[in-house]
Amino acid sequence: MNGEIINGDLFEQLLATSAEPRIWMLQVFVVVLVTVTLNFILMRLIDLIERLVKNTETLWDDALLEAARLPVRLVIWVVGLSFAINIMQEVAPAAVFESLPEIRRLSLIVILALFLTRFIRNAEQVLVDGSKVDKPMDQTTAKAVGKLLRLSVVITAGLLLLQNMGYSISGVLAFGGIGGIAIGFAAKDLLANFFGGMMVYLDKPFRVGDWVRSPDRDIEGTVEDIGWRLTRIRTFDKRPLYIPNAMFSSIVVENPSRMHNRRIFETLGVRYQDGPKLQVICDEVMRMLQAHEEIESDHTLMVNFNSYGASSLEFFIYAFTRTTNWVKFHQVKQDVLLKVMAIVESYGAEFAFPTRTLHFQPATPAEASSRSVTSTPPAAQAAPAQTGESPE
Repeated sequence: MNGEIINGDLFEQLLATSAEPRIWMLQVFVVVLVTVTLNFILMRLIDLIERLVKNTETLWDDALLEAARLPVRLVIWVVGLSFAINIMQEVAPAAVFESLPEIRRLSLIVILALFLTRFIRNAEQVLVDGSKVDKPMDQTTAKAVGKLLRLSVVITAGLLLLQNMGYSISGVLAFGGIGGIAIGFAAKDLLANFFGGMMVYLDKPFRVGDWVRSPDRDIEGTVEDIGWRLTRIRTFDKRPLYIPNAMFSSIVVENPSRMHNRRIFETLGVRYQDGPKLQVICDEVMRMLQAHEEIESDHTLMVNFNSYGASSLEFFIYAFTRTTNWVKFHQVKQDVLLKVMAIVESYGAEFAFPTRTLHFQPATPAEASSRSVTSTPPAAQAAPAQTGESPE
C-alpha cells in the first residue's frame, strides 16, 4: 500500500511543475524519450503498412505513404519539442518562449505544405510510369500540371504564414496587384519566357524525348527538359542547348520524331550504251520495292527515267520506309541500294561514272600529201653555218 502511494506521488511529481532541476530535467528527458520512441514506432508501422499495400492494385496509397514519411516525423518532433519547451517555460520564463505557439502553428503549416508537394511529386511519377498504369500520362503534361499544383500549394502556404504572422492578406494582395504592374515591366523577358513555356505545355509542339530542329536557327537535338523559363535540348554531339521559351513563339520548329515514315530519294545513272536496258531495269526495281517488307507500298512509290546526264542516263527511286528509327532506316536503305545494284548487274549493265571520250579521225590522202610538201625535210635542219663567230 505504501509502495502504491510512493509510486502515485512520484507520478504526480513528474506531471507537476517543479523548479527543482532534477525534476524538470527528468521531465524534459522523458518527453524527448517518448518522442524518439514514438517516432521509431511510427516509422516501423509505416514500413509495415507499405509492405502490405504493395500487393494492392491501388497506387495512390504508395504515393501517400511515401509522401507522409518525413512530415510525420517532423510533426512528432514539433509536438514533442513543444511539450519540452512548455516545461522549461514554466520553470524559467523567458521572452523567447512566448512565441512558441506562433512558431508551432507556422511549423505545422510548413509541414503540411511539404506533405502536399511530396504527394504531388509522387503522384506525377506514378502517372507517367507505364509499368504502374495502363495508360500513362504524357510526361510533359504531367510535369506541367505537377508544377502548377506545387506552385499553388507554395503560394497558399505563404499566404497562410503571412496571415498567422499578423499581416493582412487583403493588403498583401492589393500591394501585389499594384506592384505587379511595375514587376511586369521590369521582368518582361521573364514573363515572356513563362508564357512561352505555358504555350509549349498547352500546344505541345514537342515533348520530352522528341527530336526537334529549327530551320530558322541552328537548333537540333533531343528535348531533355521543358522548364518555365528555359528548355534544355541535347544536341547529337552531346552538347546542351538552353533555349528561352519565348523564342519558340517566333521561330519555326520541326519535330521529326512525329513523322510516320522516312523517305528514300536517290538518283542513279547507267551508261549511255545501256540505254536499251533501262526500261526493264526500272521495272525490275519497282517490283523489288513493291515486294520489300520494309517499304510502305501504300505510299508514293516511283522508279522512273529522269534525265540525260553528262555521263549517264539517270533514273530515280522515290519510296517510304515503314520504320522511322534512324538506325533501322539506314539498314533498310542499304538493303534497297544493294538490291538495285544486283538488278543492274543482272542485266549486264553498269553504273556510269564521269568519263571523257576523244575521237581521232584518220587523215585523207590529199591531206597527207599536202602535209608532206609543206613540212621541212630533215636535211634542211642542219647545223648553223660556219661564219667565224662562235654562237653565244
